[in-house]
Amino acid sequence: MKQLIVILSLLAAAGAATAAPAEYYNLGNPPGRPFSPAVRAGDFVYLAGQLGTDDKGLVPGGIEAQSRKAMDNIGAVLRGVGLGMDDIIKCTVFIADINKWGDFNKVYVSYFKPGHLPARSALGANGLALGGEVEVECIAYAPQK
Repeated sequence: MKQLIVILSLLAAAGAATAAPAEYYNLGNPPGRPFSPAVRAGDFVYLAGQLGTDDKGLVPGGIEAQSRKAMDNIGAVLRGVGLGMDDIIKCTVFIADINKWGDFNKVYVSYFKPGHLPARSALGANGLALGGEVEVECIAYAPQK
């Protein structure tokens, strides 16, 4: 029993020594969007879902154009926190019409090195924000120095 208490105490002390408060990155988030584009928690950076939008709203041109812009927006958020696409380890993709999954994939794979694709989930979603055709959220691994 004493050994278990010592081990648990050491684990708790190690966790307390390495735990850091979350960092919230605004990065010029447009007014009216009540979220942080990125939040660092320990060695991970969580990116909010990105739509295919620019300063004027949804980009025209359908799912491929919106997919490209959403991925560009992810790249911009990553650069804003000192990271790049190679740091992404997980993505979740919401597609308004799951039948367009292949169209999204054509664009998506072009943003990553061959053989270096993040883990991913994709699902059909009814009613994406702003009437978008696709939304992508990611998690990046970025060990603290």
